[in-house]
Amino acid sequence: MIKPQIPLLLISFFTLLIMLPKSTSARLHPRRDGTPPSSSSGGGDGKFCLSWRLGVEANNVVAWGTVPRECQEEVESYMIDGQYEEDLDLVMQQIFSFLNSIPLSFDSFDAWVLDVDDTCLSNLYYYKTKRFGCEPYDPVGFRAWASKGGSPAISPVLQLFNKLLEKGFKVFLVTGRDQETLGQATINNLHNQGFIGYQRLILRSGEYKGQSAVRYKSDIRQKLEKEGYRIWGNVGDQWSDLRGNSTGNRTFKLPNPMYFVP
Repeated sequence: MIKPQIPLLLISFFTLLIMLPKSTSARLHPRRDGTPPSSSSGGGDGKFCLSWRLGVEANNVVAWGTVPRECQEEVESYMIDGQYEEDLDLVMQQIFSFLNSIPLSFDSFDAWVLDVDDTCLSNLYYYKTKRFGCEPYDPVGFRAWASKGGSPAISPVLQLFNKLLEKGFKVFLVTGRDQETLGQATINNLHNQGFIGYQRLILRSGEYKGQSAVRYKSDIRQKLEKEGYRIWGNVGDQWSDLRGNSTGNRTFKLPNPMYFVP
């Protein structure tokens, strides 16, 4: 009996199928040191950048200094083409659902904590000049930007802020901005954007200089609890806003793939 011969072209096709998953997997994953694959090695495609952004939001990718250069277009598109707003709206739906379930007391000690930068106020215009986070953090440049007081309100958070006040909650705005250099500019910016009626704006004072955001904000929340406040909700765009001690009954992470605050 004459055995049928498999055409050489078909053999090459099946060989390619066997090899493809391995090469694709290598292309999508960062190097062992945590950095993304370089453009010359085939990195920077949309799938890697989507995975990187998910890892950032889930706090699985930590201690990163800048957005991978391959992902600038992905982050830019995410922030300005509508998906950021969609994700933000989903988080806000969860916040309002929780808010409406809280049995408010009558002692005026029910409280919420809100971060300021990229929670209450947007710095998107500033980060556009930094290639949406691809350039290293520039404290001098950011201070110059913040001192102008031109950061617009993030509209859904302003709505939340007003709803909290309407229901009778005490709202504390806690920010890592320096009290000495940015205190008045921050107050003016918040007021100009409609954040009026909060219980207290807390900025980083000298005693917290050099401390991590986690330690600083934990200490502030602990002090609020010692004053008798019950923190029902804690909202921020960084995991360092939400980790540590006295985090509140529930925490809510707003999307922000442009920078990481430890």
